[in-house]
Amino acid sequence: MGHLLTVDNVSSGYGEISVLRDVSLAVAHGEVVSVIGANGAGKTTLLLTICGHLSARAGAIAFAGTDISREAPHQTVARGLIMVPEGSRLFPFMTVKENLELGAYHAKARPHLRTKLQEVMEFFPILAERRHQLAGRLSGGERQMCAIARAMMSEPRLLMLDEPSLGLAPIMVDRTFELILSLVKAKGLTVLLIEQNVSVALHLCQRAYILERGAIVKTGHGRDLLGDAEVQRAYMSI
Repeated sequence: MGHLLTVDNVSSGYGEISVLRDVSLAVAHGEVVSVIGANGAGKTTLLLTICGHLSARAGAIAFAGTDISREAPHQTVARGLIMVPEGSRLFPFMTVKENLELGAYHAKARPHLRTKLQEVMEFFPILAERRHQLAGRLSGGERQMCAIARAMMSEPRLLMLDEPSLGLAPIMVDRTFELILSLVKAKGLTVLLIEQNVSVALHLCQRAYILERGAIVKTGHGRDLLGDAEVQRAYMSI
């Protein structure tokens, strides 16, 4: 099982502020990998650097064997590297259907828009019911579903999720992660998950990395880290 994504000793930040320091990780085809850490650890910065919104100051990022370290976001999207940002970021005054259609804006996805829209509506029946409703009137859980569905319109090879459980009621957290697992199984998706709900993230993934103050401090299988005393004390209040 080869690596779809490789991050090799990457450093990144904002202006003169350094956030990531020599971060290395890898995600294999069909794998769910979690990155966990406290607020301010650099998790979102990591995703923004991978997808080209921030430039890596050092190190290299490879996707499907190609160096993408200097590529712009529209180029990484065209390769199938799709990020669902924190808070879903829908267009509230556009309908659900219009938001979904925006997911197929790049040249490779556009010819398949109608087929993908039908697939997405079948996989997310609640969105089919709400297709003509303004996205701003959806519940929090429905907005997150719409954001994930919009990402699926882009024909992702790697789906990067930034805090998908943020602000959701507990029952919607469970449903959201069940949905992610269903997509992994049904579509053969590869997922890189950023999540503060450490217990859920470690249950969901095959492997995980722990990010502290911009550096990877520990990695291992999700189930092993669930039983790690240091992880329990630092992130699970045990």
